[in-house]
Amino acid sequence: MSKDNLFPTLPDAARTWIYVAEPEIPTETWNVLRPAIDRFIRDWSSHRRPVIGDATLLYGRFLVLAAYVEGGDLSGCGIDKSVHEIEALAAAHGIVWRSALDVAWRDPSGTVRTGTRREFRSVIGSGSIHGATPVFDTSVVELGRLRSAGFELPASLSWHGQAFRIPQEPSGPILA
Repeated sequence: MSKDNLFPTLPDAARTWIYVAEPEIPTETWNVLRPAIDRFIRDWSSHRRPVIGDATLLYGRFLVLAAYVEGGDLSGCGIDKSVHEIEALAAAHGIVWRSALDVAWRDPSGTVRTGTRREFRSVIGSGSIHGATPVFDTSVVELGRLRSAGFELPASLSWHGQAFRIPQEPSGPILA
């Protein structure tokens, strides 16, 4: 799914959550999860108002959930309902979500990697991460931003570049 047609029935103002699976979610598991998530979304409400939502799995690792409440905001209780549902479905299928504080990036072979911030700093120190390294900004909370900028971008254009002082050019051996 391209970012341009991501959730075409939802407005740019829809709220998004990006869950990072460890390891990749097999297609067979996603084929079981998807109908369960769809059922939840059909019944999802926030202060008795229907939530319009959708979900997708990107790169086998990122569950993107988007939601919108016409004429209002999604309440804390409505958000909590989705978190509990996504966590329960994950637990029932042996899926582990990474912490929101963890980092996801592509290694030189193109494989999506995840790690704690400490582990990410260590990989930066090895010289295999630089400004052009693709990282995933899972903190994107608005569908319009996700559509316009995506969430996979070079480290130099993401918060990762500044927060981790990532060098612009490779500084050491590139490890696969």
